[in-house]
Parts: sequence; C-alpha cells; structure tokens
Amino acid sequence: MGNLELARKKNPSMFRKLAIGTWRTAYDPSVYGSLDLRMEEAVAYMAAFRAHTGRHLTVTHMMGRAVAAVFERVPDANAILRGSTLYRRKDIAVFFQVAMEDEVTGEIDLSGMVLRDPQKKTMVEIVDECDARIKKVKAHKDKELEGTRSMMGRLPGALVGPVLRLTSWLAYDVNVKVPGVARDAFGSVMITNIGSIGLEEAYAPLVPYSRVPILLATGAIKDTPVVDNGRLVAAKTMKVCATFDHRVLDGVHAAIMAKTLREWMEHPFEHFDPVPRT
Repeated sequence: MGNLELARKKNPSMFRKLAIGTWRTAYDPSVYGSLDLRMEEAVAYMAAFRAHTGRHLTVTHMMGRAVAAVFERVPDANAILRGSTLYRRKDIAVFFQVAMEDEVTGEIDLSGMVLRDPQKKTMVEIVDECDARIKKVKAHKDKELEGTRSMMGRLPGALVGPVLRLTSWLAYDVNVKVPGVARDAFGSVMITNIGSIGLEEAYAPLVPYSRVPILLATGAIKDTPVVDNGRLVAAKTMKVCATFDHRVLDGVHAAIMAKTLREWMEHPFEHFDPVPRT
C-alpha cells in the first residue's frame, strides 16, 4: 500500500492546467480570504451538546466536521498536486494544529494530529478521538510523531529543508510510505484555532512540504455590532481566515466552502448531531 489512496483527476480545466504551469510551488500562488460567521447558534449548540453528552465540544471540532461537509459537496476541492498532475483524494482527513511545550527548552512548538473521515463519525466520536490524540501529542506520547520530531531535531539546520523536501517527494510524488513518518501525515486541510490564544484574525501560511492546499484559521468569538433586518444589534461573530493554493482551488471552490461553512456553523442544530436545546 502506498502513502495515499488516490484517483487521478481526468480532464482538468484549462485554467487548472495554466495554474499548475504558472506556479511552481505553494510559495507562489497563495490566495487569502475571510468569512465572518454569526455564532449565537453555534455557542448555544456547544452548550447544549456539553450538557447532553458531558463532552467539551469546541469550535475546532465543529469546524473539522463542517469542512468535511465542504469536501462532500465539492469533491474537487479535496485534491493534491503531485508534480504537475492534480489528483482527487479518495478520503477526507483533517489536520488540527496543536501548540505544545518543549520539555527541554520550554519553548512553544507546533505539532498536530489528523482526524480521518470525520463525515463518517458522530460528534461524540470526533470529540473523544481528538481529545485523546491531542492529549498524547502534548504529553509527547505519540510514538510515530515523537520519532519524526526526534529525527528532525538531530539534523543540522542546513539539512532540515532538503530532508523535508526529499520526504515530501517520496511520500507524495513517488507515493510510498516513508519509514518513521506517519502515513498521510497532514490530510486534506489544516485547521488552526487562533482564537484559543486570543487572536481574532490572522492568515496562516501554507506548508509546502505537506502538500495541503487549504489552511483555515478560526478566530476568537467576539461581540460585534451588526445590522439585522434593518436594526443595529449586538451579535457574536467569528472570523475564519483561509489561505489556499490557487493551483488546486479557485474562487468557485472558495464560494462553495464559504456557503457550506456558513450553513453548518450558523445553523448547527440542523446540520450537526441532534441534541436538545438547553
């Protein structure tokens, strides 16, 4: 079995061919956009879910499930570029960035975990799996991840870049399982919760060696004046900042993503697992 399960995309559009030929790496074609979401219903849903299940549901869990709904609606957005050829992924996987502290230096570091096929799981299963995996990551008990971190930590700085590029080439272009590196280590999309550290808005860069073409940063929920049916009211809002690779995605994909995320996050009782309102 290779590193990924893939199906080659047939007959890509002319623009897709031009985009792939125009930009050589993910450093070149980054596109940025943001979406302001009303969050009153999401806050109510989280409270109801916690009361009903005893699980600590967060915006991050909800966003992971909602973005899986995006890929179900527009499968072409769940894609990866290998060389100059675009491939549609056969599965959906969401990478959550995790902040952690280095045991030796005390410095804050970034790591993460992959949630596979969230569209096939209940929200309780998603919360339990994420919490267990994140706890292992923060405690440095994820053996495969810690092995990779240890190897990279021993490399001289000048070799880190070449090794990352070689590993990426082997894992994605050659499509083999690289020893010591988790299979499909970064998934379809990356999500980082910048709101957890008090930030309302920030655009995170794509990580070229991960081959992930979409990165979503969810900001802090805040009280905002908005016009609602012609009246100025106080509302809870959250900004989602997106960075995507224009070689893989374009405005049509982004528009469907925005519409789907708005539907799910602004009307959670209609889309997520049913729970009684509190």
